[in-house]
Amino acid sequence: MPDRDHWFEDVADHLGAAYLRYSFTKGTRQEIDFLVDELGLEPGMRVLDVGCGPGRHAYELAERGIATHGVDVSRRFVDLAADGAPTGATFERMDARHLVDRDDLAGRFDAVICLCQGAFGLMTADGHDRTVLAGISQALSPGGRLALSAFSSYFVVKHWEGADFDADTGVNHERTEIRDEAGVAAETSLWTGCYTPRELRLLCDLTGLEVDAIHSVEPGAYRRAEPTTDTAEFLVIATRR
Repeated sequence: MPDRDHWFEDVADHLGAAYLRYSFTKGTRQEIDFLVDELGLEPGMRVLDVGCGPGRHAYELAERGIATHGVDVSRRFVDLAADGAPTGATFERMDARHLVDRDDLAGRFDAVICLCQGAFGLMTADGHDRTVLAGISQALSPGGRLALSAFSSYFVVKHWEGADFDADTGVNHERTEIRDEAGVAAETSLWTGCYTPRELRLLCDLTGLEVDAIHSVEPGAYRRAEPTTDTAEFLVIATRR
């Protein structure tokens, strides 16, 4: 993989461990509590964490006896995740767009998680969301379960004042300030794919996944709830056919 393959790598390089100071990362335990129940996860199972970042979800799963392999496009985040990882959590740098090429991972996992716009939502601007989802589906064993979060188009249009939302592509562009571990600020662009539940069902159907439910959620507040226009994320729960 080239040294630089995606715009998010520069963002991750600047953030480093400071990523874990942001409020949206503080609900890890609640999110995993919900997903363990929703996906039927048990000790001894294997999970793939796509777009794992510094490993917060993988750590929580591994500490519950669920072996988790995290992949992320950012070398910086993968190194942070691997440093001091608990037993059962492993990590590698990989672009999620190339999951479809990894025959060694095909059918090996009882579940896949792709959360907090990790990989899937960030690849939409390049038109590769279907490719990422196809790779996720391929990595699941038959009957394996998926939990995928995606930003809501409805929420952006209805609630995000000043959003630079492209109605044609469904991509939202945001200029924001990020800070590193020392508090040094940098201004950066973020491009995030946004979806409706219908689009998510269609994408899943195209990639061999049967949608069991789509919930309206917020970071740290995962729950069973019908899709609405007033929450920032949708959480897709699906099963590989």
